[in-house]
Amino acid sequence: MIEVQATASQPLGMSQQAFLQHYWQKRPLLIRGALADFPLPITPEDLAGLACEEAALSRLIVRDPKRERWDVRSGPLDESVFAKLPKSHWTLLVQDVDKWDMDVAALLEHFRFLPRWRVDDVMVSYAVDGGGVGAHVDQYDVFLVQGLGQRRWRISDDPAAPKAFRADVELKILAEFHPTHDWVLQPGDMLYLPPGVPHDGVAIGNCMTLSVGMRAPAIAEMLNGLVDHLGENLSEDDRYTDADLAPAKDTFEIDGAALQRVESAVAALRQLDDAGLADWFGRFITGYRSAQTALAPDKLLSAADLHTALAKGAGITRFPWARTAWARQGKGAVVYVAGQAQRCSLAFAKLICAQRELAAAELAELNPQDSAALLALLNQGQLVLTRPRRRSRA
Repeated sequence: MIEVQATASQPLGMSQQAFLQHYWQKRPLLIRGALADFPLPITPEDLAGLACEEAALSRLIVRDPKRERWDVRSGPLDESVFAKLPKSHWTLLVQDVDKWDMDVAALLEHFRFLPRWRVDDVMVSYAVDGGGVGAHVDQYDVFLVQGLGQRRWRISDDPAAPKAFRADVELKILAEFHPTHDWVLQPGDMLYLPPGVPHDGVAIGNCMTLSVGMRAPAIAEMLNGLVDHLGENLSEDDRYTDADLAPAKDTFEIDGAALQRVESAVAALRQLDDAGLADWFGRFITGYRSAQTALAPDKLLSAADLHTALAKGAGITRFPWARTAWARQGKGAVVYVAGQAQRCSLAFAKLICAQRELAAAELAELNPQDSAALLALLNQGQLVLTRPRRRSRA
C-alpha cells in the first residue's frame, strides 16, 4: 500500500505508530487529504517579497524545455526579475520560511510525533505551469504538502534505480529517471519520501508546495564534530607517549605495541558516557546548519535588569533561527540552544523549547538556576526581551 486516505482521527491515513513502523525511512507514502484543513499560510506575492530579502535563502530556477537548459539564480533577488520571467517553466524556492513566518511555522505542529530536533526547515516553492527542479534525490526525509494548485509527482521506489547526475547542468538532476508511480496532488495532499527516493515534481498551472525537510547529518560530519568537541578539553601536554618502549626490531615498523598506545591515546572516544554523549550531541545538533547568527545585546543584562523587566511585564521571544532541544540530567535537565548548553529544571527546558514567545507571567517564579540560564540565553541573543503589552481600554 503506497496511497492512503486521511481521516479526521488519522491524518496520516493510519496511526502514528503504524506510519513509523512501516513507512518512516522505509517506503514512500501518498496521503490524500492529510492537511486538508490547513490554510495556505503565505501568498505567492509574500514569498516573492521574502526572496528579495538579503538574509533569505532563495533560488529562482528557469527551465528552457526546448533546449533542455536550466538557469539557476541565487537570492537575494531583485523585484524587477519577476517582471521579466517567462509565462511557464520556472519555480521559486525559499528555505527556512518557518523562521520568517509564524503561520508557516504552525505547519510543524502537525509533525509533533517526530523529534523536533530532527526537523530542518519548511521550504516553500511557488511554480508556474511546467515549473520544477528536475528529477533528483534527497538524502533526508521530506514531507511534500500541496498548498495551492496542482503538482504532478512522479517517483521511483525501485531500490536499484540509477542515482548518477547529469554533468551538464548546475542542478543535481538525475541522468536517468524511470518512474514507477505517477500522481497529481491536490491542495491538502501530502507525499512522504524517505531518503534516496528519486522524484520529480512539475507544476500543473500555478502551484505552491510546502516541504518539511528533516535533518540528517553525515556520519563523517558527526565524527568530526565529536573529535573537535573532545579535543577542546585537551592541552598541548596531551600527546602520544611510549615510556615502555623496547628496542625496535625494524626501525620503520609500526608494531602492535605502538598501535596499543595509539588506542589508549584515543580511548576517550570509547569511554564517553551517556551524559558526555548527550552534551556533545545536544550542542552539535542544535548548532547544525544555522542560516542566521544571533547577536548579543549591546549592553549585557544583569540579574537585576532582568528582574525589573519581568516585573514590568516584559515578554521574551526566541531568536527565530535558534534551534532547541533538551536532555535529562539527574533530576533536572540541560537545554541546548544554538549549540550552547544551560543547566536548568526540566520544566524550564520544556518551556524554552516548546514556545517561541513567552509572557512575563510564565517566568515570574523561576528558581536561581533557571534564572541564570534565562539570563545567559538573553545575553547570548538567543532570547530577546520584548516590550510589555499595553492593556486595551474597555
